[in-house]
Amino acid sequence: MMATLRNRFDKLLWGDMLHEHSLPGRIFSTALRYVYALLRDMIAGQLMLRSMSLVYTTLLSVVPLIAFSFSVLKGFGVHNDLQPLLFKLLEPLGTQGAEITQQVIDLVDNVKGGVLGGISLAFFIYTAISMVQKIEESFNYVWYVAKRRNFARRVTEYLVVMLIGPVAIVIALGIIASLRSTTMMQLFLASDALGPLVLFTSKLTPYVLVTCVFTFLYIYVPNTRVRFRSALVGGIAGGFIWASMSLIFATFVVYSTRTQLIYSGFAVAITTLIWLYMNWLILLVGAQLAFYHQNPAFLRTGRCEPRLSNAMRERLALNIMFLVGRAFRNSDRSVTIQTLASTLKIPSITLTPIVAGLENSGLLTSSETEVLIPGREMARIELDDILDVVRQQGETGSYRDPEWANAVQDLGSQLDAAVSATVGERTLADLLTQAEP
Repeated sequence: MMATLRNRFDKLLWGDMLHEHSLPGRIFSTALRYVYALLRDMIAGQLMLRSMSLVYTTLLSVVPLIAFSFSVLKGFGVHNDLQPLLFKLLEPLGTQGAEITQQVIDLVDNVKGGVLGGISLAFFIYTAISMVQKIEESFNYVWYVAKRRNFARRVTEYLVVMLIGPVAIVIALGIIASLRSTTMMQLFLASDALGPLVLFTSKLTPYVLVTCVFTFLYIYVPNTRVRFRSALVGGIAGGFIWASMSLIFATFVVYSTRTQLIYSGFAVAITTLIWLYMNWLILLVGAQLAFYHQNPAFLRTGRCEPRLSNAMRERLALNIMFLVGRAFRNSDRSVTIQTLASTLKIPSITLTPIVAGLENSGLLTSSETEVLIPGREMARIELDDILDVVRQQGETGSYRDPEWANAVQDLGSQLDAAVSATVGERTLADLLTQAEP
């Protein structure tokens, strides 16, 4: 019975049954697939586990991050806007949010007062950068990206985010506040017809800002190319979920008197941890939705460990070297793991082990900008060397010297000889020349 129900559900979800019912049916079917995929990933546990990890990192880095933002905003003379922003974020916690906001600001004031010593300052900087790094690792997991940015890029881009982010948010809020105080806006507010509409729109402003922040993070943080449309879909969904969850959580805090009686003084900490966890989970769910929007082929399969046949690995190794060599000959092109994934239509997490094997063998190397180039002169890279990376290398442990049966050993030697005879002494340069028109 369970197998029958499962088959019927699969046909309903992935078949054309709902798509046959015009546009509403197609919309409902697509939405149902996305909801199913997100619930499946949440039940799998990785998104929740990474959200918990981000909560722990947040507790360590919240004061350094806010102090860093305070210093940046103070240089622009708008540092007084930091406290209202923090309070807005913690508003669903009710009166506890105001208390936590004041405590954090007090801690930031202590940091400004020069309390830190040499070791404490190093820890201060480390926790501030590790926060952004943890977010990148979580986003890379969602986007099937196995390789992080190199150290130089991480430091540079993290500092850009921490410098520009607070300033951009404060400037946006300042523009909105100035627009509200204009004569034209006051006339709109005084109008019986337009007043309620303008008031409703102003209440949507925080959620629009959250959507913009989410969209920016989905584009900028993953170490891969994210289309704006996909990031916007994830940002809108994440902003809507965040707004809805804020209302639900605020109601929960108001009526959770029993929690305060049970946990007493720990109730504030417990509630804050739950709220932080929900925020990070919503952010990762939006990122997962953006990934599925850009890669709908993964909706049904989800996150599966790549399993490639030997034939597929051989073709991938040859194709990777071919594309890298062709780009190297044409100086106007460049190849990275992301461009390889886009060209071959294979996730980068599948390509990374093969690229790593080619790099370890000296056939490939990567520049500081992660552009892949041949490891040596292409006329000295034999095709047999490329195939050897995936056919003869990669074993671990005690499997390197097994006791083969004599008949199997002889057959294996014949197969190796047949492969070597097929490619002969041809090199990567020969393959590229053969492919030229």
